[in-house]
Amino acid sequence: MDLSWGARCAGAVYLVLSLCVVALGVVLQIIRRWPWCRCHVCRAYMTGSWAREFTNLCDWYAHLLRESPTQTIDIHVLGCTVTANPDNVEHMLKVGFDNFPKGKPFAAILGDLLGGGIFNVDGDAWSHQRKMASFELGSVAVRSHAYKIVAQEVETRLMPVLAGAADGGLVIDLQDVFRRFAFDTICKISFGLDPGCLEQGMPVSDAAVAFDTATRLSAIRALAVSPLLWKMKRMLNIGTERELKKAIKVVDGLAAAMIRERRKQGVASAKRNDLLSRFMASARDEGNDRFLRDIVVSFLLAGRDTISSGLTTLFMFLSKNPAVAAAMRAEAGSRKPVTYEHLKGLHYTHAVLHENLRLFPPVQFDSKFCAAADVLPDGTYVGAGSRVMYHPYAMGRMPSIWGADCEAFRPERWLTGPGGSFAPVSLYKYPVFQAGLRVCLGKELAVTEMKAVSVAVVRAFEVEVVGENACAPKFAPGLTASLSGGLPVRVRRRV
Repeated sequence: MDLSWGARCAGAVYLVLSLCVVALGVVLQIIRRWPWCRCHVCRAYMTGSWAREFTNLCDWYAHLLRESPTQTIDIHVLGCTVTANPDNVEHMLKVGFDNFPKGKPFAAILGDLLGGGIFNVDGDAWSHQRKMASFELGSVAVRSHAYKIVAQEVETRLMPVLAGAADGGLVIDLQDVFRRFAFDTICKISFGLDPGCLEQGMPVSDAAVAFDTATRLSAIRALAVSPLLWKMKRMLNIGTERELKKAIKVVDGLAAAMIRERRKQGVASAKRNDLLSRFMASARDEGNDRFLRDIVVSFLLAGRDTISSGLTTLFMFLSKNPAVAAAMRAEAGSRKPVTYEHLKGLHYTHAVLHENLRLFPPVQFDSKFCAAADVLPDGTYVGAGSRVMYHPYAMGRMPSIWGADCEAFRPERWLTGPGGSFAPVSLYKYPVFQAGLRVCLGKELAVTEMKAVSVAVVRAFEVEVVGENACAPKFAPGLTASLSGGLPVRVRRRV
């Protein structure tokens, strides 16, 4: 059947635009490889030659920052300043906070996924959401509710899954197990709903898979040679942008279902301690579904990916350091059930968690944009509109901050308080949970959840990592750190 004149014209326009995108990609690749900046850093970045010596881009950055006298470098071709200098971090996150917002370029990259959520906005929108989140997360009722859910999930789901793997002699992907655990937990805590991802049959959750895809592809946007490339692909709905659009549609459906369910069940009941109900009850003037959808996605990102990332690398370390696991076991004792107050008193376990996060922070770097030209405390000039990145992954490997043994896993470095108790350091030296005005509101909840899981698992099982990540971890692209290929392990019951 002959196509109409309009359909033929539309097809021709689409073809021309597609060819333009391909041509643009070729041109940008040529530009990317052209030695327009002759410094060794830019040439290594543009040609990818850094990969000859380093497994991960973050390891290359850490090397460069250690070599720099100021712990700061410039990637000229990206218009980006990268720092591991605590004074610079304090300047960005506290002293000069208003001059270092997230910025519109960052908001554009993550806008389709995070929308106007707290992690993707500045100014009044950020301030308003933070005040609401601070009030709710600081509630004793919410904390008690959250801990009950974590303890229940550990006892009724996580432990049976690990016991089944141990009894069956199976190799399981512990990263996948922790992702499922964290997804179920955050959905219960934040939304009062149970997706049931962590079951013996390990059912596939379309929502969880879509969320993984959406975060991965959103992060890949930031790696594009030019934002014009992914914006053109989005306009034409092709390639990774088409895949991202499909994934976000599933995430939107999940968020909408959660909001509908909460409205159906009512949000004003005193028995409702899930965060979504409390947000809806306290923000009726903000009651549009888009606002609530962005809150849902922000909580999913904060409560799922960061927890699973931290737990995955923790057990990678414990597999290599059985003496540390034994010391955690001895400190925890055999008390059951493990109460919130008991967990708070486990100083060695607290030190183990912080040492793990020092070396493998779930968020390896964080970017800001300099609104007005500024000079950082180390003397580095930053032009208006430039991107400035502080790098927690590299900071955990800086001898100037942690001493000559900075790359060693040594929990004892944190036990310098009275009687060998845990002693925190400045968050500007250890910005794993950010610092200053944007410091993570869910820090205490996250640490408590990881403590509860680690204590339960080390008391009951021995975990042995098998495969490539047992030696040198390789990270996959994403908004949070995840291991490429997962973390295959063998689980054995303790005798």
